Amino acid sequence: MKCRTVKCREVIRELSEYLDGELDAMLAEELMRHLENCEDCGIVVDTTRKTIEMYCKMEPAPLPADVKQRLQRALEQKLKR
Repeated sequence: MKCRTVKCREVIRELSEYLDGELDAMLAEELMRHLENCEDCGIVVDTTRKTIEMYCKMEPAPLPADVKQRLQRALEQKLKR
């Protein structure tokens, strides 16, 4: 099977699946090979990974009461339709 070259756009397009470990093995290997040679994509992947890790460790911010009430009303109206 012929090996193809992954381009930067494909890294961005497949980033979520790559970080979640959901890419097919061959594409993941090609993407890793690209990351070894492309500093810009490596920075994007590393920054995205760190952002996700930080976000997952954060406590959710409480919704202000007025926002919560508006959201509740909007959901009730949507469900009535």
